[in-house]
Amino acid sequence: MHKAIVSAKGHVVIPAELRRKYGIKPGTEICFIEHGHEIILQPVTAEYFRGLVGMFKSRTSMTKALLRERALDKKREEAKFKKFKKLSGSR
Repeated sequence: MHKAIVSAKGHVVIPAELRRKYGIKPGTEICFIEHGHEIILQPVTAEYFRGLVGMFKSRTSMTKALLRERALDKKREEAKFKKFKKLSGSR
């Protein structure tokens, strides 16, 4: 277990061993997450984002849903065009 002391300005030094282990470098953003009676420090790194991949998967493919929506849009636009063409051609 690692310990640190909070300075008068609220600064905390993260031990070097943990900085190396979690890829924390100068300028790395850290999220503070409250979980029950704990504070979790989560470095926002490439590794963190890789861990999020697939977290919000659903049964529906977003690509398939988008393609279906686009197909419906195309049918609606074609119907509008036919109606317009029919109206303008009847003059």
